[in-house]
Parts: sequence; structure tokens; C-alpha cells
Amino acid sequence: MSIFKYILPILLLASLQACGQIGNHQHQIINQMEYKKINNQKVKAAIEAWQEGDAKLWFSFFTADIKLLDDGNLRDFKRFSTEAIGHERFTTIDKVEDGGLSVYGHFHSDTWGDFKTYFKFHLDVDGKFNKLEIGQAHY
Repeated sequence: MSIFKYILPILLLASLQACGQIGNHQHQIINQMEYKKINNQKVKAAIEAWQEGDAKLWFSFFTADIKLLDDGNLRDFKRFSTEAIGHERFTTIDKVEDGGLSVYGHFHSDTWGDFKTYFKFHLDVDGKFNKLEIGQAHY
């Protein structure tokens, strides 16, 4: 019986250390998306719709004749958006330029993996986006 009074505290101490209660155990850091860097409210709302996978809301920010350029190549905006929403997203917003119209960050695509990207929004006179440039970013 006397051996158990020594073994039990040792086992308890070892289990606490293995669980990270004691020592230098590290847990994965879960980052919440930082939208406050985006100072253009329309861009912020569009990016939030993209991130949430809300295609109906996403499309509402754009003109019917929107032009999408993907690394400089003209693409079908509706097809791209329909295929990508819910499968592609920013994992960080690293910087914002052009009065809040250009957003740069790390991006995840279920198809293409992880990379840096940009979304550059262009507004028409009525306040809708009539052009969106996307592509891999180098910064």
C-alpha cells in the first residue's frame, strides 16, 4: 500500500505534463479573421459575404456586366464565383491599399492549396463593383 502513495502523485504529475497543464505544451492558435483592416465598407461587406459562402449577397455587390480578371486573364465572373464560394477563402488579411479597394492576404483553395492573393475591386458611378481583379500576390 505504501508504494501507491508515491506512484499516484508521480503518475498524476506525468499526466498533467503530457496534457499541457504543466510545461511548455503548445496548442494550435486559431485566428479569427481580421476585417478591420478593410476600411472600405462595401469591400468589407463583399469580403465577409465571400468568407461566409453567401453567394446571393456576394453577387448583390456587382454589376450585371462585371469584368473578372484572374492574373490578367478575362474569366466568367458568375461561373468563377459559383465554383469558388464555399471552397476558397482568405485565411488572413495582410494589407489593404487603394482606399480600401485592394485586399491582400493568405488564401486557401480546396483545389489549389494555400497561397498569397489579392482582390482588387473597382466601383462604378452607381457604387457597385464593375470590375474585380484577382490573382497571386507577391509581397
